[in-house]
Amino acid sequence: MPWLARPAAFGWALPLVGWMLWLAAAVLWPPAALATPAVVVRDDRGVDHRFEQLPQRIVTLLPSLTETAWVLGAGPRLVGVDRFSNWPAEIASLPRLGGLDDAQMESIVRLKPDVVLASTASRTLDKLESLGLRVVRLNSNTHADMRRSLTLVGQLLGTPEAGERLWAQLDAQMAAAAARVPASLRGQRVYFELGGGPYAAGASSFIGETLTRLGLANIVPPELGPFPKLNPEFVVRARPALIFGPQREQAALLARPGWQAVPAVRERRVCGFDTAPYDVLVRPGPRLGEAATLLADCLQRLGQEPAR
Repeated sequence: MPWLARPAAFGWALPLVGWMLWLAAAVLWPPAALATPAVVVRDDRGVDHRFEQLPQRIVTLLPSLTETAWVLGAGPRLVGVDRFSNWPAEIASLPRLGGLDDAQMESIVRLKPDVVLASTASRTLDKLESLGLRVVRLNSNTHADMRRSLTLVGQLLGTPEAGERLWAQLDAQMAAAAARVPASLRGQRVYFELGGGPYAAGASSFIGETLTRLGLANIVPPELGPFPKLNPEFVVRARPALIFGPQREQAALLARPGWQAVPAVRERRVCGFDTAPYDVLVRPGPRLGEAATLLADCLQRLGQEPAR
């Protein structure tokens, strides 16, 4: 063919071919796929963690962090969770990796996670870091802690705005729950007992802050810390008008020596919660609004009952 011997005659086509190749590359490999910006997060120890790529394999070692990661869209990336994580049902098949103080190190290492999300309270995870794993540790005592955790996990997932959107939803749910609290119970003194008492949710805890949002007064002052261990006599002297806690322990609670003089016990203004709703109440995660709703539901029931 004569034109094969005359390439110069088609020189004008070479720039066009180059442009077409560049366009095809841009379509097939967009800039975001070619170079994802690094993500840097600072955990609640003050440690900065730099991820050159978004984590694709995530282990969570606290139920609230499992729930947070799931709600923010990390479901397909979760490869293992702690033994207490039980929501949502879709995580049931994931490997269980121990708890706060007995994490299964070898099992975690074998999963090759890009990041492990854990509590600052754990004292057993230093070994994981010495083995080269990235452990991001987070506090979960207050609403501010929760909001910060939502934002940080959103950053790790590549959707930093998702955490703030979720917090706005939770805040709106708490406001709606507060509006439903009967006027007769606003300002009443409340004692929230954690399972296996006599530990309490103090005013400075995330549970205490939710109770404050609902217009209640906590008998445990902030200076005692978020979850102090109390002498039962402290509660008797504080004379709470309302008591919240796990349903399975209500009979023992009501039978404690001297507690019949406590107004909440005498008037039977006690809210006991079964296991599933109690888990919602005591986990500082994306079901915070649901927790406020559960408390408001019980307060409404108590507000409708005649005084005894």
